Amino acid sequence: MRNRPAFADLCPVGTTTGPWKRLAVLCLALCSLELGLSRSADAQTITTFDVPGARDTFPQGINPRGVIAGSYSDIIGGHGFVRAPNGALTTFDVPDAARTTAVSINPLGVVTGFYDEASFVTHGFLRAPDGALTTFDVPVAVRGTEPAAIRPAGAVTGCYRDGNGQCHSFLRGPDGAFTTFEPAGAIASFATSINPAGAIAGNYVDANSVEHGFVRALDGTLTTFDAPGAGTSPGNFTFAAGINAGGVTTGRFNDANGVVHAFLRAPDGAFTTFDAPDALFFTAAASINAAGAITGSYVDANGPHGFLRAPAGAFITFDAPGASRGTNPMSINPGGAITGWYLDANSRGHGFLRSR
Repeated sequence: MRNRPAFADLCPVGTTTGPWKRLAVLCLALCSLELGLSRSADAQTITTFDVPGARDTFPQGINPRGVIAGSYSDIIGGHGFVRAPNGALTTFDVPDAARTTAVSINPLGVVTGFYDEASFVTHGFLRAPDGALTTFDVPVAVRGTEPAAIRPAGAVTGCYRDGNGQCHSFLRGPDGAFTTFEPAGAIASFATSINPAGAIAGNYVDANSVEHGFVRALDGTLTTFDAPGAGTSPGNFTFAAGINAGGVTTGRFNDANGVVHAFLRAPDGAFTTFDAPDALFFTAAASINAAGAITGSYVDANGPHGFLRAPAGAFITFDAPGASRGTNPMSINPGGAITGWYLDANSRGHGFLRSR
């Protein structure tokens, strides 16, 4: 139950994103009002980038300043990187790590992620803006600690693995104190996102192998949920991918026919489900910002693409230049900048930044 890219439930390693497609006048007007987007499709800017020497580059998070964190692979292995707003790239590894994976960055530029030993046991890390590294493990972890998200104040959430390799949720406070938690009846759980107020969104699996969403309030209160229409057979899921400053949760679910749809859940529990225009069988929300703008991926007859959904529901779809096998948005910041990765004709991953 690792926090995977949005396309992961179709391809065990996937995600999604892409350039502008249908932009009717009404859609443009709505988007201009809701997100401050340009009135011209030509006004969007998609910048592609690679870490020098990388085989694949996979951005994962972007903070309010536009600093991007992610990972890349080369002939040696996997490493972390930070990309400054001016495009400058800094690479890093946790000492003695077989692989370093950066997954989230907060407004101060602190990066969290995990690294693997040669034995493939994972451990958590924090990287300060000056490059200083702190490593950590959940005390009860046996086979790994895998952070997924970091709060502005420095709290980290994610999962740790027990002796059977099952994930269970944790919260690490700024002082380094750990709290473990999961909903009653869970056999496994994974916290995926934490907002500035300390509310956590995540997922858990029950004894029938059905996956459900949850929200954990700052006081520890857990609320579980399923998207309307979510299937109830083994393998069906409601997957909470992100939670914004207002407590709005977004993610994806599959119905009884296996079709994947996106959802929006308000703090009062009200749901909105949606699909990208022309989506055939897959629409997955990956990230939501404070204004309620959502990014994610969908699949049409030509394959996977990215989307931006405005707070009132208007869609812009897009692909990164050079994307032949999918554009996969991973994160959207308060200003509406989106980062993620795309696959070229050779199935190699490259980073992109979509700004307005």
